[in-house]
Amino acid sequence: MTTLSLKRIAVLALPMAALAMTTSAQAQEWTPSRSIEFVAPANPGGGWDTLVRTMSRVIQQESLADESFAAINVPGGGGAVAWAQVARDSGNPHKLFATSPPMILVPLAGASRYDHTDFTPIARINTDYSIILVAADSEYQDLEDLFEALKANPGLSVGGGSAPGSMDHISVAGLASAAGMEASAVNYIPFSGGGDAMTNLMGGHIEAVIGGAGEAVGQLGEGSQLRALGVSSEERLGGGLADVPTYKEQGFDYTFDIWRGVMGAPDMPEEAVEYYETLFAEMLETEAWREASDQLGWIDAYQDSDAFGTFLDEQQEQFSSVLTDLGLLRQ
Repeated sequence: MTTLSLKRIAVLALPMAALAMTTSAQAQEWTPSRSIEFVAPANPGGGWDTLVRTMSRVIQQESLADESFAAINVPGGGGAVAWAQVARDSGNPHKLFATSPPMILVPLAGASRYDHTDFTPIARINTDYSIILVAADSEYQDLEDLFEALKANPGLSVGGGSAPGSMDHISVAGLASAAGMEASAVNYIPFSGGGDAMTNLMGGHIEAVIGGAGEAVGQLGEGSQLRALGVSSEERLGGGLADVPTYKEQGFDYTFDIWRGVMGAPDMPEEAVEYYETLFAEMLETEAWREASDQLGWIDAYQDSDAFGTFLDEQQEQFSSVLTDLGLLRQ
């Protein structure tokens, strides 16, 4: 090949290289063009709602994004109603939703046609824990009192804000097993969200509620109508939950982590995923987020999109075994 030909190839290659660099820069510079719909797949008052509203507030307070994050509650089916809605909005980079173990458990139990593989993993954010609550004037003073009563009277019930076979059910079933009961023997009553479960507890319709510690912390303290019997963490939490004993402290060798994260609509553009990954990582470094997490008993557990997707696959395998034990795995 002649020197002239080589020069010509080099000259032709320059615009192509410049175009590639420009395209890459454009992808990295993507930002939302309108308000982001940030869906909590349950009624106000639950763990998803708390995560969505806390993240939205911190992002706005710290001026991390030009567009607002609009918290939207879409309750029903332990998350299934919201997932069906998001699934119809394929490719939309302006729609996100909070997620946690029900994203794995509800589809495995056959209560949703959509599972985590139908959506775009954005980031894992943090870890919360389960907490057992009773009315402030309840006769149950600790976990032993409660489970002795449940063993003696199988008709007594424990409520939760997620569907049968979902997070709250799995959590209390595991605790019951640690207490010497058959996991499937717990009379678990599902409600459409943590708020509904609390209302029924205060109305005397159920004996106790199991939910996320983060969503409960604001309802505890002096003068509260609720009392916490135990939390599923390895060690005591800080903030407003410092006085709540762990399950292990009370002789129940059992812990349960409630991871929480964010997912997007199916087939979300890669540049949008990168934008949100960076945004949420920055959010976790702010003082406002640290203060909120300390108050709610949350522990940061960030994973980017790829790592979060792998984690979700592993969770599906793990929870398949648990649901098999409960006789709730969809065949």
